Amino acid sequence: MNNNFKRFKKQRFSLTLMVAGFAVGFLLIAFAWAVLALWLLIETGLVVDTEFLIDALIVVLIFIGVSIVTAFGLVLIFGKFPLKPVNQIINEMNRLASGDFRARLHFGKILSKHKTFKEIEESFNELAEELENTEMLRSDFVNNFSHEFKTPIVSIAGLAKLVNKGNLSEEQKKEYLIAIEEESLRLATMATNVLNLTKVENQTILSDVTKFNLSEQIRTSVLLLESEWTKKNIELNIDFDEFEIQANEALLKQIWINLIDNAIKFSPSGEAVTVEIKELEKRYSVSVKNFGVTIPKEKIDNIFNKFYQADESHASKGNGIGLAIVKKIVELHSGKVTVESENNETCFTVYLPKSQSKYKQIKHKNIEG
Repeated sequence: MNNNFKRFKKQRFSLTLMVAGFAVGFLLIAFAWAVLALWLLIETGLVVDTEFLIDALIVVLIFIGVSIVTAFGLVLIFGKFPLKPVNQIINEMNRLASGDFRARLHFGKILSKHKTFKEIEESFNELAEELENTEMLRSDFVNNFSHEFKTPIVSIAGLAKLVNKGNLSEEQKKEYLIAIEEESLRLATMATNVLNLTKVENQTILSDVTKFNLSEQIRTSVLLLESEWTKKNIELNIDFDEFEIQANEALLKQIWINLIDNAIKFSPSGEAVTVEIKELEKRYSVSVKNFGVTIPKEKIDNIFNKFYQADESHASKGNGIGLAIVKKIVELHSGKVTVESENNETCFTVYLPKSQSKYKQIKHKNIEG
């Protein structure tokens, strides 16, 4: 630590010396022009009294020497003040480089009022905040993924061990085997979702765009989840007109399955899930609404992050990948997804353009937000 401090202090002093060198250099250039002007006056004969000019030249040279020494000393003494913002930037950048993402840049009241310094301060702090959030998400990602991946493996191993020991009734054996099958499918689903998310995240060109019946696709998605909503005696309200859309059919299907599955998962038994399609001027809005536990406002901004779960107890099934997939697919289609949750009612709304232009299909870049 002391060695680093000494090294950085030496680097700052060398920066001060460099600034002092520039200041002295500018003075030398100015005085050099003055001496050259006197010499030209003598050489061209414009001034006859050479003794006066020689005396003046000596005075100028003495003045040069005194000015250089004074300027160099003043820069060494007071140079740290104008260089203070530079030192601040270097110090905070070193903190970021060492992994301390809490670093923030503050120039003080006077400098912060200047437009340039204000812009530097805001840009740096925004960068540091983004890095801090990314680090938190990375940490949460590792913790949540480890938990979600480890839990079914431990369950499978424990149940298999019980079955292997024997001394079980046929009913118990069947129950354990069903549990093993369910946990295996859970692992397979998680692996599939991770692969789907990776594929979508790395995709920047919207390919395989076709025109198809959006209403029929949503109804088909509901049928695919029939076992889930019948198990909980959920009523599905899917009464809407026929609408056609131009998009990637396979990707859009993942959106509806994830959103409807989530709505069923977090709805109490006997409740209703409603899916609505509205036609706007140039786009469609598809809403999936369910009744259940309200998502806290402070957690809504994070629910589209990978492996994030609003239910931190992990009591509900899920791995926090589905909504991340939904967001990426919607963005790939130049759309937007929003969520509102209050009074035990949660509604996800997806906005999608009715058609995708050829330019967007070829040159599309993921949008934020």
